[in-house]
Amino acid sequence: MPLTCRGRVRGLEPSRGDVDDALGKFSLTLIDTLDTLALLNKTAEFEKAVRRVVTDVRLDNDIVVSVFETNIRVLGGLLGGHSMAVMLKESGRMLWYQDELLHMAKDLGLRLLPAFNTSSGLPYPRVNLRFGVRGPETRTGTETDTCTACAGTIILEFAALSRFTGDPTFEAHARRALDFLWEKRQRNSNLVGTTINIHSGEWVRRDSGVGAGIDSYYEYLLKAYILLGDDQFLQRFNTHYASIMKYISQPPLLLDVHIHKPLLPARTWMDSLLAFFPGLQVLKGDIRPAIETHEMLYQVTKKHNFLPEAFTTDFRVHWAQHPLRPEFAESTYFLYKATRDPYYLEVGRTILENLNRFARVPCGFAAMKDVRTGSHEDRMDSFFLAEMFKYLFLLFAEEEDLPFNVEDYIFTTEAHLLPLSLSTASNSQAQNNKTDIFKICQKELDDSNFEWTCPNTRLLFPDPAFPRNLREPIRSAVDKSYPGMGRPPLRAQDFMANNPEHLELLRRMGVSLIHLKDGRVQLVQHATQAVSAVAAEDGMRFMQEMMELSSQQQKEQLPPRAVQIISPPFFGRVVLTAGPAQFGMDLSKSSSGVRGFVTIAEPYNGCSVLSNGEIVAGRIALLQRGQCMFAEKARHIQKAGAIGGIVIDDNEGSSSDTAPLFQMAGDGRNTDDVTLPLLFLFHKEGNILLEALKEYREVEVLLSDKARDRGEMLSETEYEKMLIFEEGGTQEKDHTSPASSEPVHQSQVTIQEQTTDDSGVGPESVQPAEGLGSYVPVAVGEEPAVDGDHSSQSVDSLMADWEEDLEAFKQMEKDEL
Repeated sequence: MPLTCRGRVRGLEPSRGDVDDALGKFSLTLIDTLDTLALLNKTAEFEKAVRRVVTDVRLDNDIVVSVFETNIRVLGGLLGGHSMAVMLKESGRMLWYQDELLHMAKDLGLRLLPAFNTSSGLPYPRVNLRFGVRGPETRTGTETDTCTACAGTIILEFAALSRFTGDPTFEAHARRALDFLWEKRQRNSNLVGTTINIHSGEWVRRDSGVGAGIDSYYEYLLKAYILLGDDQFLQRFNTHYASIMKYISQPPLLLDVHIHKPLLPARTWMDSLLAFFPGLQVLKGDIRPAIETHEMLYQVTKKHNFLPEAFTTDFRVHWAQHPLRPEFAESTYFLYKATRDPYYLEVGRTILENLNRFARVPCGFAAMKDVRTGSHEDRMDSFFLAEMFKYLFLLFAEEEDLPFNVEDYIFTTEAHLLPLSLSTASNSQAQNNKTDIFKICQKELDDSNFEWTCPNTRLLFPDPAFPRNLREPIRSAVDKSYPGMGRPPLRAQDFMANNPEHLELLRRMGVSLIHLKDGRVQLVQHATQAVSAVAAEDGMRFMQEMMELSSQQQKEQLPPRAVQIISPPFFGRVVLTAGPAQFGMDLSKSSSGVRGFVTIAEPYNGCSVLSNGEIVAGRIALLQRGQCMFAEKARHIQKAGAIGGIVIDDNEGSSSDTAPLFQMAGDGRNTDDVTLPLLFLFHKEGNILLEALKEYREVEVLLSDKARDRGEMLSETEYEKMLIFEEGGTQEKDHTSPASSEPVHQSQVTIQEQTTDDSGVGPESVQPAEGLGSYVPVAVGEEPAVDGDHSSQSVDSLMADWEEDLEAFKQMEKDEL
């Protein structure tokens, strides 16, 4: 779990459904990565990992796991690790190793065997590692269906286990399952379905392709021939392959069909698991369609940085997830091995750079929740380390970088390394059927031999430009099918509500912009109003990005801030409740706040370079909300030399007592360059400040996290001026009243009463309470009474009103939630 920086333990984390069946409390990632460490020449780490597996991993857990996933990841990982340990021991290292991993592999194989106890020989999809499949304690054994790949991707691991241990039982069960699938193929089309009933052999899902549900069945037929030398596997593979190329392959596409009506498409989209198929075609020796399909996949990858989990025939996103699947990198490696075309090194570089740029996080690589938005999922599957690292390393490695000759091994579907020497091991049922492929290669190449050997690509493609000529039409076809991809679509973090080009892009995507009375902007999408299906999809992505951006900003709730007017005749008695910004200077970490005279920025919206920069320099700029992002306003006034900024709401009538606390978000980019404080005032509170500036011309304020006591805020001279002013009482009223005749709303200001002691703010001082605003109703410049019952009654009355407003505000928050 690379985002939360801990391992995923089944039962401790919320269930993710079937995907958790790969987890069996057997240190999945550790085992799946063993031979990766060996291949990357991390011998010390490999030895340490092997010791940890032998010492710490238990297999007799009372837990239900996927037979398929446990076979390819754990059994395959143990066998691959054993192969590497034996290789190292033969070279004089790891001399302590006594086949411990192999013993664990046999133990696991025996725990998987009960799943094969069916009339057909097809395994149950799940098994309890301790109790098998029968009985209530197993919590499994009631399933009736399994996928073709689930039953047909057993032979390599089970055959290797049999030949390593001399026990033919495992290979026999895997062969029986393959035989049954072969018998149940559709005899006219020679295709297999996706899901089959393990008891009756009836096809449950009759769609056929080379992606999810079937993929590794075809892979294991060919690789079983390579590893075991049994001609029967190659004959079956060639029969299936001819049908695939006849019905499913529509270069560069690979589209599912119905097994009984193979000329009828079963769907209009492709899943990302089929990306392994060009690599399999390389092993088969059919290079041309491998180049074409791989190029199509590469162009789709370049559009979205990663291959979406599924995409349509016109190359739009169908399922937006990407769990860091390695199949495309696998095919890239095999094509480079076959052609030595440096183009595929560039493809590999693209894969590598995108992983580092978009998926890398402090604790690993995070799966993409949506390739369109770049959002992450707290998931890094074990196959990422088991496969992706191997294939990328091998793609770029020189021969001297490799600790052994990989040509002596075959890769399982999980990229585990099994030695080809197993083909000569004893206790194999296939001994008498073996074909010496090396003798065949010495014969003259005719059509019959072409079916049995991998052709020399230099004979097939004498012109080095031939692969490039194959790729160009594919690239053009993808671009034409995905119009508008010449420039990237509008991203939520880039959106500017005052940018005419952005508004036009919204219109094309079917997104409407509605200005609400409270000053906020609402986005609504109607896909039917988009100019095209692609634009509608871009609109959906944009809306999803906006929601995620908004959700992220709401999580970062900050407490309110204070704007305190400290120049005469206010002397800090007027405190305006202000909303914070999620960027810029953090006033809560400043003991003194930021103090300065205010001035109105020109232009007032602050959305361009200020024309009165020389006046704004060294002052706190007043800005109007709207027309551009808050961070953009902050950058413009900061560039002009301002020491702070106050954004005033342009929505007339808005006030902190009728609206929740407003906080200003960034623009989706890095805002570390903004170092000044920026605060937000609703319209009524902002109007107090503007009227004061209009009346007195020079108005000084303090921006802080909370209102400060006047005794510690004012200098000695200022304090004396304040005392002189207060002695004048209401005689100064005409000079201190703002020009506006509109009464000040109750929640607009807080008046701090000066106390007679030196302890700071006294009991009659009203401060913002728990971030819910400021509530004492006194007109700006008007002197509150300080003596006698009148003062006491006034404050009591105000406090009662304040408490009433506070309750109303709390109720409003509950209603909003």
